[in-house]
Amino acid sequence: MYKKRSNFKLIVFLLLVVGLFGVMFYLQNDPRFEQVKPKVEMSDTIYWNPNRAFEVDISDNNGLRSVEAFLEDGENKVVLADIKVPNKDKNYKLKVDFPKMGLLAREDLLKLTVIVRDSSFWGLFRGNKTVKKSIIHIDKVKPELLLINNSYSIGKGGTALVIFRAKDNNLKNTYIMTNYGKKFYTNDFYKDGYHISLVAWPVFEKTFTAWIVAEDKAGNKTKQRVAFYLKPREYRVSYIKASDRFINGKIAQLAEDRPEKTASLTPIQKMKFINEDYRIENEDLIREYATKVDGGKISKFDIHRFYPLKNGQRVGSYGDHRYYYYKNKENIISESYHMGLDLASVRQADIKTSNKAICVYAKYNGIYGNNVILYHGLGFYTLYGHCSSFLVSRGDVIKKDGVIAQTGATGLALGDHLHFGISVQGIFVRPAEWMDSKWINTNITKVIDKAKQIIGK
Repeated sequence: MYKKRSNFKLIVFLLLVVGLFGVMFYLQNDPRFEQVKPKVEMSDTIYWNPNRAFEVDISDNNGLRSVEAFLEDGENKVVLADIKVPNKDKNYKLKVDFPKMGLLAREDLLKLTVIVRDSSFWGLFRGNKTVKKSIIHIDKVKPELLLINNSYSIGKGGTALVIFRAKDNNLKNTYIMTNYGKKFYTNDFYKDGYHISLVAWPVFEKTFTAWIVAEDKAGNKTKQRVAFYLKPREYRVSYIKASDRFINGKIAQLAEDRPEKTASLTPIQKMKFINEDYRIENEDLIREYATKVDGGKISKFDIHRFYPLKNGQRVGSYGDHRYYYYKNKENIISESYHMGLDLASVRQADIKTSNKAICVYAKYNGIYGNNVILYHGLGFYTLYGHCSSFLVSRGDVIKKDGVIAQTGATGLALGDHLHFGISVQGIFVRPAEWMDSKWINTNITKVIDKAKQIIGK
């Protein structure tokens, strides 16, 4: 009898264990009992101008239940939010406004606490909870800005240099804003608090305006206009006949790079696609590699005039607005801007870089064919297209006058030549300026030297 009772108890115990594991397995796999905590995107330290609200991004993969938030100053506590999230939304933006009353003791050092629960049944149906705390530093003061020196003029399609000082205890970033929406980011220059950047006026923009800008971590911003003497420049307009040989030859060949987009197109449609859509794709790739500014402080920009091809003769102009027509000039089928300078000498001629550089790209790139991109610092890049062969690879450090490739006719090129281009933080600029020692000395070298003199005083 005793043995039967023992067996019975053992069976009951095993059933309870199995049942318990079954319940645990069920809870682990039932999405209503998921255990992933909500996410609160908030820095541990926040710099805040209380005149402007800021937002905290909150999310949960199963849906949110409630959001609480309050500010403390060491003595007082003010509730900012205590809400039930409607419809179990998965994303919520908490708007944080500075309270009008309630915080008196330490406005300069506040603590923000955000408590979020999700809609899970976990935790006895109370949901998963996330508590996020941040230290708040109040900052109402705008950064100080002082323009130190800049190039006197800038030409349409050209480049200029700007040097300025920005001062703020909580400085976040500095850049130069332009009228066409481009931000040119800076390098630190010479001594702490000073910044330097090249800027560019795109060939297709009618005018140019630039402002130096400094932003702090609290969102306070100061800007100051940079005075340039503007030099408008007229660029060539060309009408080029697209022959059947060209369309059925080079264009058809390049169309094979994108069969998924060109297979059903007529020859004329392929011409338009290659010259416009594919060109944009290729130039976007160049910008991907020729836009970034390396960090670090610089004291000079030791750049010499570029002379990439010995005895090279110009066969294509920068900024040329090209219209392609079929059979007669009234039948325009495509248009584009030529964003470099074409140079030719002999076949498979050596291409040299006149300045030390780092190779950031050396691959095939559509209409540019075999394409090399070199970085020279300060957001300044040179590019070499239509090469027949590469003599460098990505990551190579190249000395002044180093041979990097040989000319060719790869990509959208009918004859052996070099497409030489220059990019300033992703904006194609006029190569002729950087092939002129006098221009470099006046607009770059002397500007830097004068700025260092001013800073030294």
